[in-house]
Amino acid sequence: MPAPDLVTAELTLTGRITTASNATFLGSIGGTAVVYKPIKGEKPLWDFPDGCLAHREVAAYLVSEAFGWNIVPRTWLRDGPFGEGMVQLWQETDPDQDAVDLVAADDVPETGWKQVLEGQDEAGRIVALVHEDTPALRRMAVFDVVVNNADRKGDHILAVSEGHRYGVDHGLTFHGDHKLRTVLWGWVGEALTAEELEGIDRVRDGLQGSLGRELAELLTAEEVASLAARCAALRATGRFPPPHGDMPAVPWPLF
Repeated sequence: MPAPDLVTAELTLTGRITTASNATFLGSIGGTAVVYKPIKGEKPLWDFPDGCLAHREVAAYLVSEAFGWNIVPRTWLRDGPFGEGMVQLWQETDPDQDAVDLVAADDVPETGWKQVLEGQDEAGRIVALVHEDTPALRRMAVFDVVVNNADRKGDHILAVSEGHRYGVDHGLTFHGDHKLRTVLWGWVGEALTAEELEGIDRVRDGLQGSLGRELAELLTAEEVASLAARCAALRATGRFPPPHGDMPAVPWPLF
């Protein structure tokens, strides 16, 4: 049987993700499982324009493709049961893997993990927020800096088989002002690898061509210019940046 046309074939709903901030549905297109977020279901935000979160999700996918790191699952705009929205291929996670975790402060692994912060849980115990120290997660941290991700929660990182990590929920990205809020702060000050620098170069070069033209249909000219400026700044320093500004450095809740 040929694969369905994911843009034009019927999108049927199979469930709803009730924990999501905006209307988010599970669906199927000819047997292909997808996530569907209609623009009509987006809640107004004080710091992001209304009705554009779906566009930002698609823009994040385009930048992910330019990086060449397969961070964001295939994402596109199309019509659905509640009008136009973002549609993204569903990803099955490995229940035995966690890329980000909360552990007892005296139980942080010595190798393979980075500690981000310490705090108290509901019982008053001291816990630490940790994440994997892997190339896959480093690439996601670079991606988040470039797209100015304001909402990289732990649960927005999908741990799938064979060590791959997908990032999802990119509606709060590409703002012209600094908005970076993430749980992936473990590499602050460390030098970027040659592979990471080459990825930034691919995005920067793409902004002069097809990537720039595609993003112009989804973002404002100011936002595209800010994206280019972040690429240039990160390439110039060659290091993971520290938190700065008045905004919180991590999203809340963390997961």
